[in-house]
Amino acid sequence: MILQSLVRYYEILAENDECDIASPGYSSAKISFAVNLSAQGELLGLIPLKKSVLRGKKTVEIPRPMKVPEQEKKTVGVKSNFLCENAAYIFGIDSKGKPERALKCFQEFQRRHREILQDVDCLEAKALLQFIEQWNPEQAAQSPVLEPYMDELLSGAFLIFKLDGGAYLHQVPAIQCAWETNKNAEKSGAQMQCLVTGKQQPIARLHPSIKGVKGAQSMGASIVSFNGPAYESYGREKSRNEGQGLNAPVSQYATFAYTTVLNYLLADEKHRIVLGDTTVVYWAESSQPIYQDVFGGYFSPAPTSIDEKQVQSKGAEFLVKSVVEKLLRGQNIADFSDILNPKTDFYILGLAPNAARLSIRFFLHNTFGSFIENMQQHYKRLELEHAAYEREIISIREMLEETVSENATDKSASPLLAGAVSRAVLMGQNYPALLMNAVMLRIRAEHEASYRKTATIKAYLLKNFKGYQEECKVALNEESNNKAYVLGRLFAVLEKVQQDANPGINATIRDRYFTSACATPGAVFPVLLRLSQHHIAKAAYGGVSDKRIEQLLQKLDVENDPIPVHLSLNEQGVFILGYYHQKNANYKKKEGTENE
Repeated sequence: MILQSLVRYYEILAENDECDIASPGYSSAKISFAVNLSAQGELLGLIPLKKSVLRGKKTVEIPRPMKVPEQEKKTVGVKSNFLCENAAYIFGIDSKGKPERALKCFQEFQRRHREILQDVDCLEAKALLQFIEQWNPEQAAQSPVLEPYMDELLSGAFLIFKLDGGAYLHQVPAIQCAWETNKNAEKSGAQMQCLVTGKQQPIARLHPSIKGVKGAQSMGASIVSFNGPAYESYGREKSRNEGQGLNAPVSQYATFAYTTVLNYLLADEKHRIVLGDTTVVYWAESSQPIYQDVFGGYFSPAPTSIDEKQVQSKGAEFLVKSVVEKLLRGQNIADFSDILNPKTDFYILGLAPNAARLSIRFFLHNTFGSFIENMQQHYKRLELEHAAYEREIISIREMLEETVSENATDKSASPLLAGAVSRAVLMGQNYPALLMNAVMLRIRAEHEASYRKTATIKAYLLKNFKGYQEECKVALNEESNNKAYVLGRLFAVLEKVQQDANPGINATIRDRYFTSACATPGAVFPVLLRLSQHHIAKAAYGGVSDKRIEQLLQKLDVENDPIPVHLSLNEQGVFILGYYHQKNANYKKKEGTENE
């Protein structure tokens, strides 16, 4: 299902003239330099091709994505790409302390280009052939032309070729024709029924690497791979040169299509989201980017989530912003049927690193409208009264960050939790119990019920349980008689009394008693109530606080039904909601007192 969906999306993009996706025989690579050659094959210099992008508040230089001849699948052997390689292959520069291997790389580069370009009658091809004949790899490290860029060359930067004053060599029609002829001649292998297309086609032995997944190997990783005969099915091990692909027969065309479009999606930073160790890409069965623009802006709402770089034009920017803002305010997705078809099939793929391979953390398929509606319900469950400086919309990433210690070096949430929460939100399912456990663990450790943590608890209780509708309100519900909720409110009032009695106090009862009051209120509240009498006597408006405490105790009906000895995990969540609501209410300005 995953490969079929990706192949179908590749074909949709390939039919769109405005989309710059690679055609068969080509792929996208990140290029840092162009090797500038004279007509006689002399090295004139390196032309930097990196582009400047804004990352946060900093401008950084990154390699430029370009369409080049298809990259080879490399393992431990020496295998050269065509017209797009690193310094070890092009110049024979040793970057790994293995000069013999660097020489072999250069020799393989020579052999490959002689084989493809020997019969090409154009100035560019002749210049390259002369270059590889004249170049001495033993003197490469001392070249004054390369010396200013040596650090980047040693780090593995990719280079292409350019004839001085002319075009890039890989874009010259005669050279492209020679490359495509050579590529077609290489297509061979066992003919089998492709698992993706269902047709009898040549089967790919190795699948190209997938690049751009956070935490995966920089050289790329694979979704489909078999690195030894032990992993191949009986009868599929014909020879070491072709047995690997026979175990999962995917045609060469389907292999190229799904890897090309997946690399295309992963390279698109504006439509790629990272949650924990999971890199999330998404696409619609449409060539129109507005589906991805709207979903990305809605899935991860932030003031800078949609800017001019994330849309194709200024007009599209305003359109996307308008749609996202209206959706966040609760407008129905069906109201935008003139520009978005809610019934369009939409796919979300979560990829995580697993050594040299990739794990599928989740793969979700639904209509675009269903995904948006599920997220709308999720955001509605998260609605909670908050301070003016707090953002109203809490993204999934921000919600997951609340499960990680503030002092942790790695701020990423648990991989399993990130995948489970994302799946629950997008598919409208119950939140995983691990989410509640993780948030409660952080509250116990930090002795603080923050806005995001409390909102997460509220959403969990509303979605997973039907008995907490009265307590899970946006703001304080003074009518609720739920014991856990009332106890949370009472704790907030007792804390306020202490603060009134000791202005500027560094530590309150929250720092010492919050965790135990939440879990075992029967053992803690009698102590807190006795302590509050001293604070009431000392506070300027102690009488007002005393009345509040008395009203809350009447709701508890302490004489007939004592304060519970223990509270369950869900009841602890309700306690925290009551505490948060009452704490906000304690500091609200009463109507008519603004002038005072």
